[in-house]
Amino acid sequence: MMLPEARPVHALLLDFDGTLTFPGALDFAVIRGRIGCPPQKPVLEFIESIEDPHKRETACKALDDFERQGAAKSKPNPGAERIVLYARKIGLKVGILTRNTLECVQLALENFSRLTMDDFDLVLTRDDQIAPKPAPDGIREAARRWNIPVRQIMVVGDFWFDTESGRRAGCLTTWLDVGTVPGKQRSLIKCDYHITRLDQLLPIIERHRPLSAGKLPARLLADLLSEFKMPAPELIVPPGPGQDTAVVELGNNLLVVLKADPITFATEQVGRYTVAVNANDIATAGAKPRWMLATVLLPEGITPGQVHELFASLHAACQQENIILCGGHTEVTDAVTRPIVSAAMLGTVAPDRLVTKNRMEPGDVILVTKKAAVEATALIARQFANLLIKRGVDKQIIDEAATYLEKISIMPEAQIAAASGQVSAMHDVTEGGIATAIDEFATAGGCRLRIDLDKIPVYRATTIFCKALDLDPLGLIGSGSLLIACKPEYSPRLIKDLGAADIPATVIGTATAKGTGIDARQAGRPAPWPSFEVDEITRLYTGNYT
Repeated sequence: MMLPEARPVHALLLDFDGTLTFPGALDFAVIRGRIGCPPQKPVLEFIESIEDPHKRETACKALDDFERQGAAKSKPNPGAERIVLYARKIGLKVGILTRNTLECVQLALENFSRLTMDDFDLVLTRDDQIAPKPAPDGIREAARRWNIPVRQIMVVGDFWFDTESGRRAGCLTTWLDVGTVPGKQRSLIKCDYHITRLDQLLPIIERHRPLSAGKLPARLLADLLSEFKMPAPELIVPPGPGQDTAVVELGNNLLVVLKADPITFATEQVGRYTVAVNANDIATAGAKPRWMLATVLLPEGITPGQVHELFASLHAACQQENIILCGGHTEVTDAVTRPIVSAAMLGTVAPDRLVTKNRMEPGDVILVTKKAAVEATALIARQFANLLIKRGVDKQIIDEAATYLEKISIMPEAQIAAASGQVSAMHDVTEGGIATAIDEFATAGGCRLRIDLDKIPVYRATTIFCKALDLDPLGLIGSGSLLIACKPEYSPRLIKDLGAADIPATVIGTATAKGTGIDARQAGRPAPWPSFEVDEITRLYTGNYT
């Protein structure tokens, strides 16, 4: 079955009676009999057609009394409160569009335990003097008040009036089929989605939810990779959340490790960042990076001199790591506002030296090299120095932090760890910070991790920057830190070997059992694990900081 167009949805417009409230509170056969409305005639339209003003007023009063009684005894539809609160939590506008009166909506909401009128951005009723559903006028009015296109609204309701109003307006529609629509009227319902319970609306919302900048949510990525997988016997390490690389067996006792990663935050030293972050991932597999292809997207207005600087940076970084820059693509495009370099890198490793995350086992200790947010600290110092100075940060601290760019390679520690033959798994910290990386490590390693938040090391400069800008260091992009899982008896030796190379390493937790997820501890007690939908540094680039 073809799914509807997956356009972004920025608002939900919900019917009230029978949708947010449990069906059955209103028996329209009763009110039809009371006012003499024919069975197939909509009640509001029938009353409007009554020519005698006195009879029309009497019918209106009877309808109001009938709806008021129904509202007083109505109950929330299962899942209604969850849907509304979830939609608000993820930033969607939420409104009610009903043929009922505002008084009845307010009266019915008194029977809800978690919702009030304040939880809705807009409530449109027949008191608003807007043509009622199935006319599209109410939806168009909501779009006008919200200042969003009609196409970005989803209408949800239990009757053909709801779906028809949405269809006429040109927005997405969901029919909540609770079994109360007669057979003849069912044939009138044309909708994009058909559900029988409100909780089935959750994955529909997720499908149309506008994504924030940053990595795809892990669950979405897992679903996509599961649906569109391409199994092949030579693919030893397939794609998956938390997997830094793919590994392919070519024969002749040789494995090829593949990686692709873009640089989207840095505006200077882009070439150096590109080489480092891709080589880092190759190194986590115990492999040696060998070849790189670079796709370079450049903004309009860039000069040949600036392009030369970028290529010089790429060339120097590749030379430093003995990597061959063997091709790619270059383009000036209005699709970007700053240079974007996306690289594909290949490395090689012997089968007996390959490090894969699925070797992690309960009992392994978890170490991190250097400290959290290495890359972000350097980026903030280099690109937001003026802002930091305005916030009272000492320039000497900023200048020192700018040198952390030299720390973003984890190749030295990865090579030391891999050469020992004693590590179970490795994972480098990138976008989303050390908190996201540890979560990914647990997922890819198939182990539940117990992490002591107090033991995660943070640079003094990082702490100062985060305090000045109201950022969380655990959610800041952190290339330069390597997570390592190894047997507890080997960790002292590994820490000593790394220290001899002037690379600090800290034990921050253990793998406790097969599974996934994090058991966080702070001050010796259970604590919530920090979660970041987008990297904290994104807030600086979007101006969303205090």
